[in-house]
Amino acid sequence: MKRRRTTLLALTTLLAATLTALPAGSAQAEEVEQVKNGTFDSTTAPWWTTGNVTAALTDGRLCAEIPGGTANRWDAAVGQNDITLVKGESYRFSFSASGVPQGKVLRAIVGLQVAPYDTYFEVSPQLNVSGDRYSYTFTSPVDTAQGQVGFQVGGNADPFTFCMDDVSLLGGVPPEVYEPDTGPRVRVNQVAYLPAGPKNATLVTEATAKLPWELKNASGSVVARGSTRPRGVDASSGQNVHSIDFGSYRKGGTGFTLVVDGETSRPFDIDPSAYRRLRLDSLKYYYTQRSGIAIRDDLRPGYGRAAGHLNAAPNKGDDDVPCQPGVCDYTLDVTGGWYDAGDHGKYVVNGGISTWEVLSTYERSLYARTGRTHKLGDGSLDIPESGNKVPDLLDEVRWELDFLLKMQVPQGKPLAGMAHHKIHDEQWTGLPLMPADDPQKRELHPPSTAATLNLAATAAQAARLYRPFDRAYAAKNLAAARTAWEAARAHPEMYASESDGTGGGTYADNNVADEFYWAAAQLYLTTGEKKYADFVLGSPVHTADIFGPIGFDWARTAAAGRLDLALVPNKLPGRDKVRQSVIKGADRYLATLQDHPYGLPYAPDKNLYDWGSNHQILNNAVVIASAYDLTGASKYREGALQSMDYLFGRNALNISYVTGYGEANAHNQHSRWYAHQLDPAQPNPPAGTLAGGANSGIQDPFAQGKLQGCVGQFCYIDDIQSWSTNEHTINWNAALARMASFVADQT
Repeated sequence: MKRRRTTLLALTTLLAATLTALPAGSAQAEEVEQVKNGTFDSTTAPWWTTGNVTAALTDGRLCAEIPGGTANRWDAAVGQNDITLVKGESYRFSFSASGVPQGKVLRAIVGLQVAPYDTYFEVSPQLNVSGDRYSYTFTSPVDTAQGQVGFQVGGNADPFTFCMDDVSLLGGVPPEVYEPDTGPRVRVNQVAYLPAGPKNATLVTEATAKLPWELKNASGSVVARGSTRPRGVDASSGQNVHSIDFGSYRKGGTGFTLVVDGETSRPFDIDPSAYRRLRLDSLKYYYTQRSGIAIRDDLRPGYGRAAGHLNAAPNKGDDDVPCQPGVCDYTLDVTGGWYDAGDHGKYVVNGGISTWEVLSTYERSLYARTGRTHKLGDGSLDIPESGNKVPDLLDEVRWELDFLLKMQVPQGKPLAGMAHHKIHDEQWTGLPLMPADDPQKRELHPPSTAATLNLAATAAQAARLYRPFDRAYAAKNLAAARTAWEAARAHPEMYASESDGTGGGTYADNNVADEFYWAAAQLYLTTGEKKYADFVLGSPVHTADIFGPIGFDWARTAAAGRLDLALVPNKLPGRDKVRQSVIKGADRYLATLQDHPYGLPYAPDKNLYDWGSNHQILNNAVVIASAYDLTGASKYREGALQSMDYLFGRNALNISYVTGYGEANAHNQHSRWYAHQLDPAQPNPPAGTLAGGANSGIQDPFAQGKLQGCVGQFCYIDDIQSWSTNEHTINWNAALARMASFVADQT
């Protein structure tokens, strides 16, 4: 199983092997203090400081003068080395800390004192905001006698005084029991159901017999009644649940609630307008992800910021980026593009699948029976290019496409025509950090076959979609796609390294048969040329069963070819079989949805939810929606619509995973510049931002400290520190945009 590899801030990849829950701490172990002199009664020893920090005793505390003008948290620090950690043991990390002036952000860590300086636990509280005493519990993933407790306080423009006291790392404590607030036991789509569409909910209850339910309108009047359907224990949550079907009620309105078993659900609407807003919000997300341009506050109030990575200090910039040492002898201008996720990296592989899915949102509007192209037209997204007589969606995607084209190796250089896999910082940076404040050196990473085929596929698709608006740009994309295709054919086994994960995710993929298939399909759809059709028909991927339980993703791109061959008009021999394969895949996902007590088309093996499970659920829904576009059968429309319920609150945690949508919604996604949780001066993510969702691997230390032993749907926490369950990414939002547009078109 391939995953997006990233870390919060450890200077190298963190806990690469920790893909399953760690054993609980040893509750019976004797509690042992690991920190020496945490009370500072008479000395500061054995605490150390970085060379730019002066520390002394003040009223029984260690107080340190922290200089201004540093770039990173770790540029100014106080710490203690030689801390012993025992794998699987739980520790309580506690301390008092304050700052003058108030409001500075502290990064407190427990990690490794020597290279590669792994971080095992970290938090970043804002000082003086909610008291000066902090306490956390986590489980150590390693055995080491070279642990470190560190307090990192750099990254501030102005100097300040930092004081700390009563520092403790107590081993042998019972592991912390984390119980999320799941609200009422009636789980509904907190956003909206369509008047002419399915309406389902889930009740968590100990009852085994059916129960009466009532649907109430905003004034409290009962407008519908019925009985629940007992479903037994749901394996994905461990809960005993009942299903509720109130689809026969078709009148619109706002503020409805479901009442059953003494519980009242969170409110919801029966109204299509929310999905019309979401179609635009999920696409507007990309403007604030742009690199290399100032984000205008008049277009996105509260999100205005300076341009990132344009060589304005402290940025090293993206207009003259060298390769990693030994990779190449040239530099490239790779300005522009979308920041991939909550970091400042830009990746051709993930950029490719994101570009394809957003472009496919537009392409569907051209051919689907319910497509409404004018809803994605010029002026729809309020971006700087609005008013140029080009659909805003195409203008937005062009920002990313231009970057992808810049990543191609120039003619006359070794590997000409291949695409560099990625560009990002030399080292990991901390949170929060605005793009314009990133001080790290930027580097091009080696070309890869996967990246080159991503470029070929997306540029070929772009060539046909931009042709009506800019023939020269369309031709430029097609030429780049042809060049990339030939380069990939000449270098079919150049794989990104699994170990190249310092400063950015690896996006490593050593099976590119699906990328070859996808690229050939897009080139055929655009050109109609026999050589590309022959490659598609000769590929074993063409007849393979590609619609598996966990869906398609950046590393599983065959569906990006198969779906478009089925949906975009073309004359490929045997196209009926292609269309039937999509319908068969949809039938499988529809059966999964109908069997699932929470009504989602996703049931991974052993209920081990994968990284970014929310977008995999959405992509499985895309297959169901595609079957509706192919057949017009109402069962596929209903299945696609019902798939959205899980994302908006019909789930075990009773949370909407889309920021700004639903009474209880995710809004602390892992991000360096949507970091309100750490810095009140920064915003939360914009409305329409999708959180990654439940991830059984819980790879980050914050989630490991809270979610040990979690079952399926419960492997999620809405905290900025949890990069494995709560990041946002451009490919996840692409899936949301595609499905939001489909639902909006059904109204």
